[in-house]
Amino acid sequence: MDLRVGIDGHRDMLEQLFKAGVGRCLPRKVLPQLLPADAPRGRNIVLGAGKASAEMAAVANDILKGTTVGLVATRHGHGAFSSTGDIEVIEAGHPVPDAYSFEAAEKMLKLAETATADDRVLFMFSGGGSALLSAPIAGISADRKQQITRFLLHSGAKIDEINCVRKHLSRIKGGALAHRAANAELMTFVISDVVGDDPSDIASGPSVPYQRDVRKASAILERYNYPDVSVVAEAIRQAEQFDAPEHPILVAATATMALDAIAAEAEIAGWKPISIGENLEGDASETGKAHAELALRYRDQAERVALISGGELTVQVNNRDGHGGPNLEYLASLMLSLDGANGIEALACDSDGIDGSEDNAGGYVSPTSLQRASDKHVVVEDLLNNNDTYTCFQALGDLIVTGPTRTNINDIRVILVDPNVRSGANA
Repeated sequence: MDLRVGIDGHRDMLEQLFKAGVGRCLPRKVLPQLLPADAPRGRNIVLGAGKASAEMAAVANDILKGTTVGLVATRHGHGAFSSTGDIEVIEAGHPVPDAYSFEAAEKMLKLAETATADDRVLFMFSGGGSALLSAPIAGISADRKQQITRFLLHSGAKIDEINCVRKHLSRIKGGALAHRAANAELMTFVISDVVGDDPSDIASGPSVPYQRDVRKASAILERYNYPDVSVVAEAIRQAEQFDAPEHPILVAATATMALDAIAAEAEIAGWKPISIGENLEGDASETGKAHAELALRYRDQAERVALISGGELTVQVNNRDGHGGPNLEYLASLMLSLDGANGIEALACDSDGIDGSEDNAGGYVSPTSLQRASDKHVVVEDLLNNNDTYTCFQALGDLIVTGPTRTNINDIRVILVDPNVRSGANA
C-alpha cells in the first residue's frame, strides 16, 4: 500500500515555510540597521546572553566602529557562524544552568563594572539567556538555583512565571547588569521569544528596569507547591535591590515578523494564509486537539489554507525520563485528533532549532502518520501520555532536525489544509 497519497508530500513546503520565518529573524538580517554608526570615545562593550547572542556578537564585531570587546553566553553548540573578535563567547547550560552559566555571569558582572563614561555598552539578549547567566542572591546556593529551575520546568509553570522567580533570585537579572554599567552610555538589543515582546521578560531582562515583588515570586512557588517557599522568600527579602538606568531598548526581531514572512511565502505558493494566533500559550496537547478541530472545519471550505500560529506552549511533565518537547506533544495530540483525515499536514518547530532538550527542532504530521505508527507498533497515545513523543516521531522518521539556528522567536506551527483531497476511509 502506498501511504504517500493525496496531500501527503507537502513536507518540503512546510519546511520551506519554517525556514522563511526563521530566516527573516536571523541576527545578520535584523541587527545591522539598528547598530550605531559612530564610534564611542572609549570602547564598545558587548554583553549578552541567549541562543542568538553569539551570532548577535559576530554581527556587532563586523559592524561596530572603534574598539569592540565583550562577553556573551550562549547554549552549548550555539556558537556564532563567524568570528566574534574580542567578544568572548561562553557556552553554557540550558534549560538548567550549569557551572559555565555561573562563570559567565560573574565574569560579565565584573566586565560591566569596568565601563566608563567614555564607553558604550551594548546589551544583546535573546531567548534562553535566563539559564545561561546565573548569579544567585545571597542565601540561594548554586545547587538550590538549579533545583528550583528544574522544579518549575517540570511543574507546568508558564515561562513568564519561571522568569519572574529567576529575576528575584538573581544578582544579574531584572536590570541588575545594567546597574553595574551605569557610568557608560547604554543600549539594549533583543530578539524576542516571549509572548507580548516585553524586553524585561527576554532572558529575564538583565539590562531592563524591573520592579521586584517578593509576594509575587512567592505566590508562583506556592502555586506549584514548591516545598521551601519560606526559605526562598526570606532570601529575596534580604537581597540587594538594583535600579537599572533608563536607556534605548530596541526589539530587533519578533514572532510577528517570522509569521508575516511565512504568510507571504505561503501565499506565493498558492495557500491562503490565516493566522490562528501569534502569541499562543497553554497546554501543548490541548492546543493540538483544538487545532485539529479547526483544521477539519477549514477542510470543509473551498480554499487551500495555511493555518499559522506562534507563541510558547507548555507541557505537564508526568515522566521526567521522557523525551520530547512541546512541539512534538502538540503534533502527537493533533495526529490523534485528526485520526488520519486526508487533506491535512502540519509542522511544529521551535525557531531556535531545539524542541525541549533533544536534537530536533520539532516534527511533521501527515494523513498517514497514525497508520505508519500502527504498522511499526508505535502506540502514539501511550507515548504522549508518558511525555515520550520523541520516540514516536523518531520511529516514524518525522522529526525535523535543523541544528541550532542562532535566533529564537519562539515556536512556529503551520497546518496546510487542502479541501480538494478528501479520498480515503477517513475523509
